[in-house]
Amino acid sequence: MLSYRHAFHAGNHADVLKHFVLVQLLEYFNQKDKPYWYIDTHAGAGCYSLDEGFARKNAEFEEGVGRLLGRKDVPKELRSYLKLVRDLNDSGKLRLYPGSPCCAAPLLRDDDRMRLFELHPSDRRLLQKTFDDAGSKAIVLEQDGFTGINAFLPPPTRRALVLIDPPYEIKTDYRTVLTALKECLRRFATGTYVVWYPKLHSMQSRELPDKLKRLPMITSWLHVSLDVSKPADDGFGMHGSGLFVINPPWTLPATLKKVMPYLVTVLGQDDGATFTLEAQMP
Repeated sequence: MLSYRHAFHAGNHADVLKHFVLVQLLEYFNQKDKPYWYIDTHAGAGCYSLDEGFARKNAEFEEGVGRLLGRKDVPKELRSYLKLVRDLNDSGKLRLYPGSPCCAAPLLRDDDRMRLFELHPSDRRLLQKTFDDAGSKAIVLEQDGFTGINAFLPPPTRRALVLIDPPYEIKTDYRTVLTALKECLRRFATGTYVVWYPKLHSMQSRELPDKLKRLPMITSWLHVSLDVSKPADDGFGMHGSGLFVINPPWTLPATLKKVMPYLVTVLGQDDGATFTLEAQMP
């Protein structure tokens, strides 16, 4: 359970999709003055070095965010996300990549709060170091985010964005996501929840979006996925990823209709590159 390190995959195509959408959601939340909480159930190390250690081993960022930086034709909807990456790399060279907490932190306002769960002790220490000076604004907890989240729902502000993106190294994570979300919705049905999942050969991966659609208490949802290649013949590896958003903003479908074809063109690795977008809005 503690073997997964996101640093191996930092900045890859899945991070591009996840963090671009995350930034879109936070910017939408910021349109109202009322404060909100950002809760991350699997926060990772917060920020990742790309020129050493885990990230350098497979250099997945080169086929992800590395393909976007420097392009002149980037849709304006992608620019806020890419600015966060550039702001971490003021030398102009791509050396650092912001994980979800470090994508969220610059967008949060004075009265907004972050609650970050990370069970891996090494990553938790790195995450804590990143937010040492944040005080009560950002609290890092070394515990299982699937269950720990219940202590914060509903938040005092009655506004929250919750990111749930486990590594799915354990097959039971798929079932646990559904169980955790049922409880989250029971406690706080009006929150915005974002579930990330990998696109794999496995049945659990393929079935998860439809199972999420059938969760009780859901009236509004959006599902977007990005395939960058055909599935491998040997059945191994991740050929894409998806996000399932519960209670999405009404503006998100139009944004994704514009941006997803661009991501397919730029991040696609073969003629299997494609995207899926479906939504049920009130």
